[in-house]
Amino acid sequence: MPAKRFICPNGDEINMYECLLRCPQDTRCMFLPTLRAVASSLERNLTKPSVTELLSGTRELYLKKITEYAVDPQKQLYALHGSAVHTITERHTSGNMFSEERLKNTTTTGQLDLYGQVLSNTDTTLGDLKITSSYKLMRALGYYKKDVETGEVYKTGVKKGQPKTRKELFTDGVRHILDWALQLNYYRLLLEEENYTVSSMVIQALCRDTGLRIASERGITKPLYLIPINPISNHWLKRYMEAKAKRLQQAIETGVVPKKCSQRETWHGKKCEGYCAVSAQCKAIEEAQQVKSA
Repeated sequence: MPAKRFICPNGDEINMYECLLRCPQDTRCMFLPTLRAVASSLERNLTKPSVTELLSGTRELYLKKITEYAVDPQKQLYALHGSAVHTITERHTSGNMFSEERLKNTTTTGQLDLYGQVLSNTDTTLGDLKITSSYKLMRALGYYKKDVETGEVYKTGVKKGQPKTRKELFTDGVRHILDWALQLNYYRLLLEEENYTVSSMVIQALCRDTGLRIASERGITKPLYLIPINPISNHWLKRYMEAKAKRLQQAIETGVVPKKCSQRETWHGKKCEGYCAVSAQCKAIEEAQQVKSA
């Protein structure tokens, strides 16, 4: 079930409908149309889990499906920003291309952003639009920093005699784009099941903090980057997504809570500390299990 409540700036929770009808505070935390847009974006009305949902942890998705939870509207604005970019782009997709098309199979459903001649007059490119941070973009491009010796040594202090170093940017690192690659490749699979040919897969990533010093220090000097995505085995893709969908369905049918999300799915725990809408429900489950086993 979708989110049912908003979290106010003071920490109180309020039913979304009641919030949109009348704010309990003297002044709203943001314009009413913006709050309406946030509420609307949370209502998906999908009969099957989407590709992007299945890429998240099974426990997170399970709790979102069976519990009523609350969201902070402020934390939904980046997603709203992304939706706005998608809408603007969709208005200009005349020609040999189509956009925002929802495809499905027996396992899942996915809404691709762009397909067709989006980069040249001869290609059949599957394109995806991302609004992201310079940090995530740096990792997606394979940029990293490491210490490089300057040729000088410290002449005094506790480091006397040790070589001096400086941070330098390198662009030959591992590209951390697994979730993006899984998402786009499964969209490719859905297209191919409908007899479309995909010649290439490309992400158009727009950096939301471009122009700031922190972005420049990370090597992000442009507002937009095109990131090619390599193919992944269809056999592996199907097995992975079918397994995720099966685990979710079994949990819903049996009421048995899935195991904790993996370190990768929780960004090594960071997602649980402020970026997961059902972290409170998850922590309550963990505490109850600890009491039961004590």
